[in-house]
Amino acid sequence: MADRGSVTAEAAVAVPALVAFALTLVWGLAAAAAQIQCVDAARAGARAAARSEPRAAALAAARASAPKGATVTVGRTGELWRVRVEAPLPGPGSLTLASEAVAAAEDTLDAPGGLPGGPPARGAAP
Repeated sequence: MADRGSVTAEAAVAVPALVAFALTLVWGLAAAAAQIQCVDAARAGARAAARSEPRAAALAAARASAPKGATVTVGRTGELWRVRVEAPLPGPGSLTLASEAVAAAEDTLDAPGGLPGGPPARGAAP
């Protein structure tokens, strides 16, 4: 009779721990999915910008696959387009997910000398 109620006591401790573990796993999966969306959105925006599409089209391409509430920035540094996507982490906390993609501008690929560090452009002198 000394063991009476021990199963109930163990369940009272184990069930909340299992629920907390399951919620943590679900939150981790949601965070991973949101990070993948940030990466995909940055890549889509960089591809659009590199194809010399208007800045608004590159922003729209990135926002189309970005998570809800994400901010997208598009900028050009020399011969490279940079697209950065930042989104709040879903769930509790105030963490931010971020991803950046870089693509060479197509209008510079055929320029004399090609890309820095790369092979010469077609028809360029060696």
